Amino acid sequence: MPEIRKTVYLQDLWNPDAAEKHATSPLALLRYRSNLLGADLRITNFGGGNTSSKFDLRDPFTGKPTRVLAVKGSGGDLGSITDAGFALLYQERLEQLKTLYRGEAHEDEMVNFYPLAAFDENRVAASIDTPLHALLPFPHVDHLHPDWAIALAASANGKRKLEQFNKDYGRKIVWVPWQRPGFELALLIEKAVQENPGIDGILLGGHGLFTWGDTQHDCYLNSIHTIDEMGEFIQEHQKQKGVLFGGLEHPAMADRRKIAAQILPALRGAMSSNRRVIAHYADQEDALTFAGSAWSRELSALGTSCPDHFLRTRVCPLFLNWTPEKQDVNELKAGIPSQVAEYRAAYKKYYEDWATGSSPNLRDANPSVVIVPGLGLFGFGKNKKEARITTEFFINAIHVMAGANALGDGEAAHPLPQARHAEQSKQFTHFHNYVALPRSEAFRIEYWALEEAKLQRMPAEAEFSRKIAFIIGGASGIGREVALMLARKGAHLFVADFDEQGAKKVAERASAMASPEFVSSAGVDISSADSLAEAVRRTIMEFGGLDIVVNTAAIYPVPGADGELSDALWAKTFLVNVTGNYLLARATEGVFQEQGLPGAMVLTSSANAVVAKKGSEAYDTSKTALNHLIHELAIKLGPTVRVNGIAPATVVAGSTMFPRDRVIQSLQKYKIAFSESESSESLRDKLADFYAQRTLTKRPITPELCAAAIVWLAGEQSARTTGHVIPVDGGLSEAFLR
Repeated sequence: MPEIRKTVYLQDLWNPDAAEKHATSPLALLRYRSNLLGADLRITNFGGGNTSSKFDLRDPFTGKPTRVLAVKGSGGDLGSITDAGFALLYQERLEQLKTLYRGEAHEDEMVNFYPLAAFDENRVAASIDTPLHALLPFPHVDHLHPDWAIALAASANGKRKLEQFNKDYGRKIVWVPWQRPGFELALLIEKAVQENPGIDGILLGGHGLFTWGDTQHDCYLNSIHTIDEMGEFIQEHQKQKGVLFGGLEHPAMADRRKIAAQILPALRGAMSSNRRVIAHYADQEDALTFAGSAWSRELSALGTSCPDHFLRTRVCPLFLNWTPEKQDVNELKAGIPSQVAEYRAAYKKYYEDWATGSSPNLRDANPSVVIVPGLGLFGFGKNKKEARITTEFFINAIHVMAGANALGDGEAAHPLPQARHAEQSKQFTHFHNYVALPRSEAFRIEYWALEEAKLQRMPAEAEFSRKIAFIIGGASGIGREVALMLARKGAHLFVADFDEQGAKKVAERASAMASPEFVSSAGVDISSADSLAEAVRRTIMEFGGLDIVVNTAAIYPVPGADGELSDALWAKTFLVNVTGNYLLARATEGVFQEQGLPGAMVLTSSANAVVAKKGSEAYDTSKTALNHLIHELAIKLGPTVRVNGIAPATVVAGSTMFPRDRVIQSLQKYKIAFSESESSESLRDKLADFYAQRTLTKRPITPELCAAAIVWLAGEQSARTTGHVIPVDGGLSEAFLR
């Protein structure tokens, strides 16, 4: 164990009292250590790295203690892993695999033995890194991917700089050249330990860091202090270097977020040629510095180095050709389709160049990261969380490139230390001291059969998981139920309402059903074009575009004491109930057009639109106008956008149109007995039951039933339905179409 120094960048989070509570179970203490390491993304990426411990458990076959390896299961995340996330395997059986190993050309077959080495009833899928932990002769091992360590590992002079690091900090970290994760690498690091007695860590060329300890606490301290010292080492070089990435050519634009909102729908549409994606925009300093730098185009073309990075970011990002000082946003937008198509063609060629007969099929050829000078980074994924994490991974890659750039002290020359054999060195590409993996190695990992198996184990996506829904009227009644129903079905939601706090509360409920990252909210005035435009802009910035637009907001004007409406109230009724829907369509039309993806709009009419009644002329005729507006919009926005509506009969439950005083007035009007002491909910139930008796089904119309109809119209099951208004009225014969 190296001498412990005070950390400069990382914090020692180990709490002796908390650790003591877990000490009764070695697995629980391993989980505690893992969670601490995963709590800081400077230590390892989300879902990246793995930890292990070796300890004795009672063998269910012999009843005697036997050595067991507990290692993070495939696809797990250190920050959130539980005891159930670790694979448990017989250590002896893993060591016996050395006698079965037939060489690097056959190492994939070793994975088939891991399930056979499972201990007791444990069925957690073992990581490909399992033998790396098993063959290291230490009870506790961490394999992590901190940016500072990878910067050393991805430097053309990395091995020499590691020697300098060891000298400066009194460390004994050993360099091991690049080798794809697997059994061959396990043998290499086992050999490195045997040939270098007393070492306290291993740096894998182009990959990551291994550290260890005799106790859980020792292992944790070794890891954070090694990473912290490497951080000191890198940061000192960056201070000396000063300018990174060749200097800044395109400064961050002051109105970059406005421009980002303008181009995101077009970007999202282009990225969704295979399947829809959700977007995440990053304009923090690191992203802006890299995107606007002199070397960003060349570094982007090289792609990332660490396998954990490019499994998320693809082999390389798309760098959009744009000179912000000379070109406007329309020129930027116009270049998106062709540049994305060029990327897809290049990616397809990359696949064809390296694929074999046993390779998995070509996946999505679209980029998952887009770099734009002056604006920053755009990440794309199957959901908001994946898009954000993808973006974060490329920012990790930027940190790696920055560190390698800072460590540069002359022209890089072959053979590079990442190459295991000198003749392999030419396969590694490099630019200003940063070394990327060979494309052949990148492909072997990206299209590894083991990675494909991991993808196949992922649960099926929910019906609306790649859809973005903009819901107006979402604070109550039908709109609230639409939001909650779509949340349960995986949609990304922007809940808007004149009642901003009400929308926020519904968004919080929806977040609990899905994920906080999938839901946002805001106040909106549907009668204001500016308010609608701002809400749409915010939706775009949150998720990248629009797929579904729903409006359930309307007003029901109440006549004065004389039974008449004022001119102002008549006008407001049509402004909200009719014009507001037109303004909504106008505010979202451009987004749908620029995406070029099929969309759906569902508006809320009423059975009153076809049933004339005394005293509700403004409401009824406004809904009649809305019915025709639905027909007009279906024609105008087709074929891209389907526009439909629902026509509920009176919905009393949960409706803001039925406050307690109006419910009482209606009960009095229809001579329905009630008591002033009854709850508002009880009074609403009585009125709803009364209305239900006028229908053929004799059952009340609820917000949930209306929401189900809206969600059906918004989904793919109604993909051939547009320009229609579907009754949800329980069979109201007066409203039969004629």
